Amino acid sequence: MYKMSFLEKRKSSKHQEIHAGEAPYHCDICGKSFYQSGNLTRHKRIHTGEKPYTCDICGKSFSNGSHLTRHKRVHTGEKPYTCDICGKSFSNGSHLTRHKRVHTGEKPYHCDICGKSFTSGSTLTTHKHIHTGEKPYHCYICSKSFSQSSSLTKHNRIHTGEKPYHCDICGKSFSTSSHLTKHTRIHTGEKPYHCDICGKSFTTGCHLTKHTHIHTGEKLYSCDICGKSFSDGNVTKHKRIHTGDKPYTCDICGKSFSQNSVLTQHKNIHTGEKPYSCDICGKSFSEKSSLTKHIRIHTGEKPYHCDICGKSFSHSGGFTQHKRIHTGEKPYTCDICGKSFSDSSHLTDHKRIHTGDKPYYCDICGKSFSVGGSLTKHKRIHTGEKPYCCDICGKSFSDGSSLTKHKRIHSGEEPYHCDICGKSFSVDSHLTRHIRVHTGEKPYHCDICGISFSQNTTLTTHIRIHTGEKPYDCSICGKSFSVQSSLTKHKRVHGGDKPYPCGKSLSAGNSLTQHKRIHTGEKPYHCDICGKSFSQEFSLTTHKRVHTGEKPYTCDICGRSFSVGSSLAKHKRIHTGEKPYHCDTCGESFSNGSNLTKHKWFGSYHFEHGNTCCQIFVNLYSSHEGFMRYKHVLLKECHTTNITVMDQLHNEYTCV
Repeated sequence: MYKMSFLEKRKSSKHQEIHAGEAPYHCDICGKSFYQSGNLTRHKRIHTGEKPYTCDICGKSFSNGSHLTRHKRVHTGEKPYTCDICGKSFSNGSHLTRHKRVHTGEKPYHCDICGKSFTSGSTLTTHKHIHTGEKPYHCYICSKSFSQSSSLTKHNRIHTGEKPYHCDICGKSFSTSSHLTKHTRIHTGEKPYHCDICGKSFTTGCHLTKHTHIHTGEKLYSCDICGKSFSDGNVTKHKRIHTGDKPYTCDICGKSFSQNSVLTQHKNIHTGEKPYSCDICGKSFSEKSSLTKHIRIHTGEKPYHCDICGKSFSHSGGFTQHKRIHTGEKPYTCDICGKSFSDSSHLTDHKRIHTGDKPYYCDICGKSFSVGGSLTKHKRIHTGEKPYCCDICGKSFSDGSSLTKHKRIHSGEEPYHCDICGKSFSVDSHLTRHIRVHTGEKPYHCDICGISFSQNTTLTTHIRIHTGEKPYDCSICGKSFSVQSSLTKHKRVHGGDKPYPCGKSLSAGNSLTQHKRIHTGEKPYHCDICGKSFSQEFSLTTHKRVHTGEKPYTCDICGRSFSVGSSLAKHKRIHTGEKPYHCDTCGESFSNGSNLTKHKWFGSYHFEHGNTCCQIFVNLYSSHEGFMRYKHVLLKECHTTNITVMDQLHNEYTCV
């Protein structure tokens, strides 16, 4: 007869206790019972935190010896448990058991609430937390709770910065094994997830899931505020556009964000960390997405294509904004004035018009700006930096948009078209100004005199009439001007530079254009009231005041108004007594240039030809209107009496 050993008897006795339902070993802290004393001892370490088993390779400690044994296989790479179906190996026997259920389809653990089945008990336990809402795993640093212990472990690495998973190809480290797995596919090019409809492959399952919705048209998540649909869980992030909720706050500066990933990137501003480096030029970035976009500068890749106009883009954000040109969508609305924008950053910039906020400061001159891009451009005034070069003529520019506009000079491209008259423009702002010719819109108003303008630059120049500001100074003679173009013209006086040669030379390009109309007789500016034509636009503007009666130039001394600014300037000399025009022959002074010119004519005739002053007036003004206009001058200047000039004046006018 077979006789059992002591050890076998002990095991048999313990085994029988399982059937008997006895669990004689009780935890005096939580009351849990165990069949074996060793299990109770190991259990108590949960309460005491004792971890007596330490890894001699990395120093990590464990409460259970078997856990240390499994852990050491991480270092040795040992995987002694092999699947006899597919050959895959595992470091832990329980992992092999769970794996085999992939092949058999066995799911022995059932949820008694919803009936869903699982391959492992731990997965079922985690699943039940969905129903109960229980989150038993708490972070002792920030108090955030989790339904899974693995989620807490991953979360803790945010605080510790631990990244225990290393890429053996490039050395980059990751906080989770799944991130390392995805990263490794960058090197291997592996795309194990395939679309069974179009055959396209992806590196991650979630990307495949999103892609599949393109074929099915399925949009599972809808915004209950605006009705917009999403093919993934981004509806939560989207809703924050409507609610303004920004639950993620920077503990350094207090700035809040709607997404945790954006907060993480923001913190790199404070730390200065730029962990993403370009292996082509060495430039570093604080965000991975910025590096991805940057690399496309080198490769020229533009993977985002507009199916309406065919234009391509290097990043999705630019593509999304571009599509709104075609759709007219402007989802971002200012809650102060109601103006809408196609881009959230444009709305942010716009709101600063209302608040007056200018958070970007130049550390050289102290000037403030409401937009970061404006500060960047401004600083180039101080540094002289012009990093954008034309590859055709070599001309350099301080900002990219100026280079883009410049290149259209070479290409002749005029992509902006007026849908009223069909005229095309190379710059969108020129089209905007042009449209105001048709609409008559003048959105820029002078708050001093109320006059309106179609361009902001014209208003700025106009305001200098009131303020007397002349910010452009000649470095040669010190004379000041209110407009830069006037300074440019003035400097040619010193240099004798007249760069537009013809029969006559002129000091400005627009003067040449206007001068040529003398030869051609061209008068492209027409009055829509009386039909009269003019060679210059400002002449038409001045002429229209004849019809409207508008006199926008007012004397601040006597209140008299004038339709032309030069007339006001002449008028003011009546009050001041100023006579800035001097005759270099006799020294007499005049309040305006035309009187000096007439004076010189009188003098030249009188002295060179010996004519009487009456004869001079006959020669100059052989009309009733001209004679009557200057008769008072004749009476004052002429010392000859009873001189009849009736023959020359058709027997109508006599000098007495």
